[in-house]
Amino acid sequence: MTDDPQHRPAQSVAVYRADHFRVANGANLGDGVSVADDLMLDDIYRLSPVAAPLRLSLVVRDTPPFVVGPASEAARPGADIHLDCALTFMSGDGSTTEALVLVETDAQGDIDAVWLLPLAPMAARVDYALVGIDRDRALRAFAQVACVSFSRGTAITLASGAQCPVEDLRVGDRVLTRDDGPQEIRWIGHTTTRAVGAFAPIVIRAGVLHNARDLVVSPDHRLFIYQRTDRLGAGRSELLVKARHLVNGDSVIRREGGFVDYFQLLFDQHQIVYAEGIAAESMLLDTRTRAALPEDMDGALDHGDSWHRDLEVQEALLRRADAADLLRKSSGG
Repeated sequence: MTDDPQHRPAQSVAVYRADHFRVANGANLGDGVSVADDLMLDDIYRLSPVAAPLRLSLVVRDTPPFVVGPASEAARPGADIHLDCALTFMSGDGSTTEALVLVETDAQGDIDAVWLLPLAPMAARVDYALVGIDRDRALRAFAQVACVSFSRGTAITLASGAQCPVEDLRVGDRVLTRDDGPQEIRWIGHTTTRAVGAFAPIVIRAGVLHNARDLVVSPDHRLFIYQRTDRLGAGRSELLVKARHLVNGDSVIRREGGFVDYFQLLFDQHQIVYAEGIAAESMLLDTRTRAALPEDMDGALDHGDSWHRDLEVQEALLRRADAADLLRKSSGG
């Protein structure tokens, strides 16, 4: 794999500056959120009314830490980013919100900045009591955000051509893949989470990309598009497009509220499978997602040679309301 960050897998997340999430009441009064060693349980935090989420681009390396991507709004491009801890906050109504503390370091390895990555929306002028600090769960929590997932009920095409709901699949079942024909499933992940923030699914309405029914996937799930004509201006015929980049408030929407059942499909190699008739990627195993696997599978697989890495379309090309329509037309619709 190349060492050029431009050609490595990246993920954009929305973060807040540490000094925009301060202790309003408690032992660390006035301090912004920080690393685990500096935090005190039961401190009450509030998000500043002037706080604005910033896009942090995290580029995958073969081993931690992550590196800040060149187009990132937050942090210094090229800097190392470490996952420090997972935090749990409780609001006055008894609801809980999880967040991750990310640490940016300088060339000497010293802390340069601290960032907060909420896993659900946070509001200004709301009291958030710190009720949990977990140093060991941060990478696993981040992996759950990074894993591409199909929602319950999604029809997956088997090697036989039959359609099977993703929740009925089992390890060893043979699924039709675009590039390698029938392939056995090596592992199936399942999580149930609140459909908010980074976990709110994307709904691609029936017919938008030639799908017979609505396709509901996790936000960063990448769909495979073969362009017969390059209407998007990507400069190539084969594309991987993140579902969230197609949201237009009409034919492609973000579904907030309630809970969502997510399923991850893992194969020996990163694959393109068929979900509701749409070509979509399976789980890509890398530094972001490996923590989602059970311990007995750690090290058993390696997707480092996936050829799909260079197919992802940059978000700038998709910042248009008719992006989904253009892709449908370019693929022959």
